[in-house]
Amino acid sequence: MFAIMGITGQIGGVVARTLLTAGQPVRAIARDAAKGRAWADRGCELALASIEDVVALTSAFSGADGVFVLVPPNFDPAPEFPEARAIAATLRTALEEARPARVVYLSTIGAQASQTNLLTQHTIAEQALGELPMPIAFLRPAWFMENCRWDVAPAWEQGVIPSFLQPLDKPVPMVATADIGRVAAGLLREGWSDRRVVELEGPQRVTPNEIAAVFTRLVGRPVRMEAVPRESWEDLFRSQGMKNPIPRIRMLDGFNEGWIDFEGRGAGVQKGSVALETVLKALLEEKAHAL
Repeated sequence: MFAIMGITGQIGGVVARTLLTAGQPVRAIARDAAKGRAWADRGCELALASIEDVVALTSAFSGADGVFVLVPPNFDPAPEFPEARAIAATLRTALEEARPARVVYLSTIGAQASQTNLLTQHTIAEQALGELPMPIAFLRPAWFMENCRWDVAPAWEQGVIPSFLQPLDKPVPMVATADIGRVAAGLLREGWSDRRVVELEGPQRVTPNEIAAVFTRLVGRPVRMEAVPRESWEDLFRSQGMKNPIPRIRMLDGFNEGWIDFEGRGAGVQKGSVALETVLKALLEEKAHAL
């Protein structure tokens, strides 16, 4: 039995579908019974638990051959990341009590970075969970290709996409959520001991200008990237409702300056198979269906 957190989302859903297709039993961990019902209809055992409920999580993890751990994103954390520290402590306690055979934690590229930024939330989790007594794998994927969902509307409507990734011709490691889910499902079924780090990116690195070029082909009219001036970011993010935009700004700096990268600087990184064009085509189809 494999227990899957975040099963109602993109990556957790891929993990679960991959395991079910392989004939493996799955326990769907959901905080909402209505959303989890679709997975129960697929034949999954349903466990209701929120990320803050250590008792419910312990029950959901118990007896599992493997647990896929995914924490909800927090793009506007309080200073010193108290939310991430509380979640890490809850997960550690639940996993210690439940003692599943192995754990796969969805972390991120750059989790080893020493400079504080938005991804430090995963650094905190890795440090807490790395002391667990069972084998644990930290899956560190690159920038999600699906982050381009925010680019669809400006590409479609104005033909100009504001870019925080800069310079516009700098290749960025990216990966599709479908590849992340498949690799996570494979790890759950593998046997390993102790702690391991698995880094993952897509078939090739992509520049912001190349993203615009793919949009141009798909929408059938010119689309270009426009760099958002670095000095405008803080005021812009605060105007959008963020209370503490500095971690997000520092994350973007890390990608742009190169200090957010894979731990081995690319050596030994696994490569996914899903191309950027496949992801952007799917995102455009989503928009078309919504119109």
